Amino acid sequence: MFTPRTPRIVAARRLQRRKDRDQTGRFLAEGPQAVREALAAGAVLELFATAAALTRHAELAAQAPEVSAVTEEALAALTETVSPQGLVAVCEQTDVPLTEALAKQPRLVAVVAEIRDPGNAGTVLRTADAAGAGAVIFAGDAVDPYNGKCVRASAGSLFHVDVVRAPLSVTDLLQDNGLQVLATSGTGEDDVDSLLDGGLLTAPTAWLFGSEAHGLPAELLTAADRRVRVPIYGGAESLNLAAAAAVCLYASARAQR
Repeated sequence: MFTPRTPRIVAARRLQRRKDRDQTGRFLAEGPQAVREALAAGAVLELFATAAALTRHAELAAQAPEVSAVTEEALAALTETVSPQGLVAVCEQTDVPLTEALAKQPRLVAVVAEIRDPGNAGTVLRTADAAGAGAVIFAGDAVDPYNGKCVRASAGSLFHVDVVRAPLSVTDLLQDNGLQVLATSGTGEDDVDSLLDGGLLTAPTAWLFGSEAHGLPAELLTAADRRVRVPIYGGAESLNLAAAAAVCLYASARAQR
């Protein structure tokens, strides 16, 4: 049974650092939900599990190409949560080039531009998947989509949509592939409700989302076809990023259906 000092555990633990994830093209997926989705996507290289987890999740272990039993201490070394659930998979990174994702002609795309918070990015990824988006683009100096917190926040959606890492200047290529580009902004001249009521959200759409602290870079606001705000009907100053993304993506999902 592997311990924290076993070389394979030591090597896997290094994947908690972005530098090692980038060098190896691998990352860690923690917990039964993420492992289940990673297995379904064929992304799992090795599954580490405690004895109790192997008993509890025998059906998952049976699908993994390689299974290694580990001590509770070794499992804890591989996880970043307070109460780990006994399973950690080493997975191959699954992102695709932007041209490949756009060749599939997605009707709904989410772009997270220079978003640094992994929880927010992972939640937008999960929301985009739920709304039927075909791709999520991490643009510019955005958080690593394979950051452990981002993977957990995506709740398996990382394996459902095309994940793309691209330069900040993505708008031209999106527009060239038939997508209208809508930039979210608290001071946008259009609002989501008016676009929905006017039938403008039936078209294939890429939504641009910026960080909560700084919003979208000026170059993306300028390059977008429209700058769109989420209307605030009560006394709240604004919505957080994840909530605003849910409003925008589901407005498109409703219009397109």
